[in-house]
Amino acid sequence: MPPAADELIRSGYQARREGRLTDARATFSESVGLARAERDQQLLAGSLVGLGQIERDLKNTQSALQHYREAVEIYRRQADPLRLAHTIRHLADILRGDGVLESARPLYEEALSIYRNDPETPPLDLANAIRGFALLRGATGEAEEAKILWQEARALYESVNVLAGVRESEAQIGLLTGE
Repeated sequence: MPPAADELIRSGYQARREGRLTDARATFSESVGLARAERDQQLLAGSLVGLGQIERDLKNTQSALQHYREAVEIYRRQADPLRLAHTIRHLADILRGDGVLESARPLYEEALSIYRNDPETPPLDLANAIRGFALLRGATGEAEEAKILWQEARALYESVNVLAGVRESEAQIGLLTGE
């Protein structure tokens, strides 16, 4: 009996952790195919996110964007706002990284709105979304707005003891304030 899509997703992430990106891509691709065949939208979205992450790791931006966009559309029809926000944030990160800032902006705004309105939001997820939006605001010359976001991100990173996030936030605040 072939493995189920959820088993393939776990295997794909394990291969990614081990740095076997080609294996991970093949595993996630198989998972996408199986989820499509089973018409399981939840597993399809999870498989697409995994495949999108691998394509992003492999610097295949267009393919990553395609997979994330499809996953976002599936999550929009589901009742899991935090998963939707997380996927939207990753889509925004890819667009921002690709320099498509004005396409990324409304995605960050949407992800932040979902996160800020859900009491179950993990502080690290909120911090990561704020980080991406702060980078975007800084890149578009909105220094004061970026600084405020970095201060919020710093506090959140500190609250969950993510020292790399605290350090990055402090460095960005320093750059924005000329210190």
